[in-house]
Amino acid sequence: MLTPNQKRQLKGLASTLDTKYQVGKNEITDTVIAMLDKALTARELIKIDVMKSVTNPIMELALDLSSRLNAELVQVVGRVIVLYRFSKDNHKIKLVK
Repeated sequence: MLTPNQKRQLKGLASTLDTKYQVGKNEITDTVIAMLDKALTARELIKIDVMKSVTNPIMELALDLSSRLNAELVQVVGRVIVLYRFSKDNHKIKLVK
């Protein structure tokens, strides 16, 4: 569980991220989960752009993704979801306490 200070730190880091992953009209498939899982392992913090063709509510989609990926939901802004997951193999982000 992330503290408010850690979430604030991650939101700041996410604002500078260029890499985005997209969830489209097919929404959450096993392929999408596998791709996002690899991305979280490599980067720890990712931004996901939800296309306009997605019919489910964004927050519901964000919570589903975070639970299936064992990741922390950092924020949802408009149609962008930010997820964080600590990576033991490729640890890059040092969180504040």
